[in-house]
Amino acid sequence: MNLGKSLTVPPQGLPPSRMALLGMLLGLLMASCFTFCLSHQNPEFALTSPEKSSTKEAERKETTAEEELDSEVLEVFHPTHEWQALRPGQAVPVGSHVRLNLQTGAREVKLQEEDKFQSNLKALKKGKRLDINANTYTSQDLKSALAKFKEGTEVESSKEDKARQAKIKQFFRPIEELKKDFEELNVVIETDMQIMVRLINKFNSSSSSLEEKIAALFDLEYYVHQMDNAQDLLSFGGLQVVINGLNSTEPLVKEYAAFVLGAAFSSNPKVQVEAIEGGALQKLLVILATEQPLTAKKKVLFALCSLLRHFPYAQQQFLKLGGLQVLRTLVQAKGTEVLAVRVVTLLYDLVTEKMFAEEEAELTQETSPEKLQQYRQVHLLPGLREQGWCEITAHLLALPEHDAREKVLQTLGALLATCRDRYHQDPQLSRTLVSLQAEYQALATLELQDGEDEGYFRELLGSINSLLKELR
Repeated sequence: MNLGKSLTVPPQGLPPSRMALLGMLLGLLMASCFTFCLSHQNPEFALTSPEKSSTKEAERKETTAEEELDSEVLEVFHPTHEWQALRPGQAVPVGSHVRLNLQTGAREVKLQEEDKFQSNLKALKKGKRLDINANTYTSQDLKSALAKFKEGTEVESSKEDKARQAKIKQFFRPIEELKKDFEELNVVIETDMQIMVRLINKFNSSSSSLEEKIAALFDLEYYVHQMDNAQDLLSFGGLQVVINGLNSTEPLVKEYAAFVLGAAFSSNPKVQVEAIEGGALQKLLVILATEQPLTAKKKVLFALCSLLRHFPYAQQQFLKLGGLQVLRTLVQAKGTEVLAVRVVTLLYDLVTEKMFAEEEAELTQETSPEKLQQYRQVHLLPGLREQGWCEITAHLLALPEHDAREKVLQTLGALLATCRDRYHQDPQLSRTLVSLQAEYQALATLELQDGEDEGYFRELLGSINSLLKELR
């Protein structure tokens, strides 16, 4: 029986409307069956969502790739310090430097500089040779060397190393010897006070020779330069022992005793007061007034200057004891030009010191400061005029040394108010000043030519010009 024919020829006994409806149902059923069969034979014609099918496909591919990577061992790439291209499927060690070459599109790898040591350690753990010297050491070699080191095996030094070590040892002493020396030094350590006591005892001992006494005074002078040490010298009577040394019959003892006293007096009021009470001023003036070696008088004059400076009470006593007469005799003696310059410098210091004290009192508005009252009792300028120091100072201007002339010019200027009439009555002074003016004018010109606008000779020339102006 033909199916197509049966569809076109309606069965007998059914009305035509029923037959049409039955045909439509059969057509729909056949279409559905045809579509179902096609979807099972070719997935591309399946009735599914396109987005969901693509997502599932990507997940399926990634899972497959991971399974393939896990199932096989990756090839390990060993980078160097040069850039190398990385092939697909190669594993890169941790810490490697990776970059993308924008020109070729390939990934490149190299070792970082700080990772070389770490790579060597990893290679050592794996039993590989180190990169430091691949042809020399292996991990086994290092283990063997370490074992020998732990056992105390020492590598023999070369002959050159032994010679070098022996040479170095010559410049050093064993620590045992150094410790012994330090222990001996610690035993003999003394304080400054103990040293000064020992030196005074050595100087004051009748059993000490002249050389030992001089050596003791010489060493003592070094310590009394310090103010505290000089004051400590008073605490055990050492200062008075040295002052009594000025009475010695030995010129060297007088000289070095004065040397110690001058260092102790300097800018030390407490010691200066004790020295005045101990009779030091009288003893110093006696030595200067009597015939003594020039070297002894130099040291004694040094001690006298240290005692008088910044101590108005001592200056009063100096004038009362006839100190200006003693210094005048000393300056007028033959062969004492060096002492004359020092005496003139002392007089200049004493005059200006009193002047500055009075100016300071006026600036500070102090009516009766104790120090100023003491300076006002020092009648130095009238004593200088009476003792003829105006003429003595003017004659010292003929000294040949520039330094001596400078000090004399300063003193002449300081005494100008007191000695003006005496300067006018001295024709020799004017002639000397004119001669010096011409001499220092030439020297000042040479200084200007050398580029020195305010030179030494220019200052001396200014002092001479000022004196000449005052005397005209």
